[in-house]
Amino acid sequence: MTFTSPVLSPAAAPIFPAASMVAFRDVRKSFGAFEVLKGIDLDVGAGEVVALIGRSGSGKSTALRCVNGLEAINGGELTVCGRALHQGGTDLRELRKEVGIVFQSYNLFPHLTVEQNVTLAPRKVHRIGAAEARELAAEVLAQVGLSEKAQNYPEQLSGGQQQRVAIARSLAMRPKLMLFDEVTSALDPELTGEVLRTIEGLAASGMTMMLVTHEMAFAKSVADKIVFMHQGRIWETGDGGMLSSPQTAELQQFVGNGL
Repeated sequence: MTFTSPVLSPAAAPIFPAASMVAFRDVRKSFGAFEVLKGIDLDVGAGEVVALIGRSGSGKSTALRCVNGLEAINGGELTVCGRALHQGGTDLRELRKEVGIVFQSYNLFPHLTVEQNVTLAPRKVHRIGAAEARELAAEVLAQVGLSEKAQNYPEQLSGGQQQRVAIARSLAMRPKLMLFDEVTSALDPELTGEVLRTIEGLAASGMTMMLVTHEMAFAKSVADKIVFMHQGRIWETGDGGMLSSPQTAELQQFVGNGL
């Protein structure tokens, strides 16, 4: 059976901007015989916040991981920060200097203080000195509201605070683009709120972001563009209003179930 997009027919193919921070063109990704991404077209402009929503297994996290080079695409074209990842030979070390990613697991080093966790990568990658590293840590920890926790160890922090340290650690690399992969899914509602407020502040500062989230109210209020993925395809795209007026039965059911 031939698939026809519920929103865009083949005759109404989207016109992409000449330059984007991230550009997917008919991107495909498979794991063995299982095709996870089935021809994705998406652009993320500088300063734009894009929220990817959809059921588990719809391809959201895989799309995000492709942007950071954690997964290689099998077809189509993917350009990130001017780098053509589909052409091969991309220096992933250089790419990840410009593209930060935060996962639901914090992955902090338990034997290092918050300040040391935040400054480890900049000191090793950018070769900055101790004094500059301390200034950098102070700046990004203030940005996430944790200035007073610089000398604490991860075990002394709540889950929400640890996640905010993970965000600060990515910010310390001075990325052009931030990716968030369901960063609140392991947190209780109170801690979720503090992390979402941190991300909201980054959005207000003009940071370009792509985030996978199940927080529909947050996506509606913060994202410039919401992308609903279903069965490996982009099913609907729009602003926050699309969650109130779904154009397809699939999005209507997804929103109605409160997922």
